[in-house]
Amino acid sequence: MSLNILDSASVLFVHAHPDDETISTGALIAEFVARGATVWLLTATRGERGEVVAGPLSALEGTAELSIERDRELRCAIETLGLTDQFWLGEPPARAAAQAPRRYLDSGMTWIRPGLAGPAPDSDDAALAVAPLAEVTADIAALIAHLRPALVVSYDNGGGYGHPDHVRVHDATVQACRENAVPFAEVRGTQAADAEWFDLRAHLGTVTAALRCHATQLTVHGTDIVHSGGQREPITTSVGLRLL
Repeated sequence: MSLNILDSASVLFVHAHPDDETISTGALIAEFVARGATVWLLTATRGERGEVVAGPLSALEGTAELSIERDRELRCAIETLGLTDQFWLGEPPARAAAQAPRRYLDSGMTWIRPGLAGPAPDSDDAALAVAPLAEVTADIAALIAHLRPALVVSYDNGGGYGHPDHVRVHDATVQACRENAVPFAEVRGTQAADAEWFDLRAHLGTVTAALRCHATQLTVHGTDIVHSGGQREPITTSVGLRLL
């Protein structure tokens, strides 16, 4: 690759929902922080439509209080990972000039088959996945122009597992990076041949602690994540990136 990714002095991560930053890129964030980079996070929605882990917080599901709790959980994860700052899409400086602030809502999803998500049949008109792509792009571009990161990292063109919000974030972020002439790297799936792979097991403890912050969304059992729907996956510490 023409760019030594891990030597980037400043990095902006762009994610759709609280917990995405830790599940898919927590180890990578921790590595950049350990190397002394300035690391920012842009989060597009507050995960309002997500399921809640059974237990003392389950009553929050479907309520306005859920987004408040997920904001608090995200703050905990940000502090644990050592991020420099976090921004919400649609709020300055992640809002196009002369546009009133807006709040992008979680679009929801349905499972098409195990491991592949698709659009929900009842997304709100304010949902991220149905927002004009040009508007989402302009908001992301505004933050990139404000921060001038050396690198931007987000999902691949399939959104990792197909979530419509992830796909919208990918499409808009790629275009916003092109408009600002900033390198973009997408997170790739397991052992993709076209990616550069980083073994970041040294950050397992940090990532595990950050995952525990997202208590409405998941639990940690040993070195596995158990999602609210019962799906189980290993904690990610090997990350593939592909520069576009």
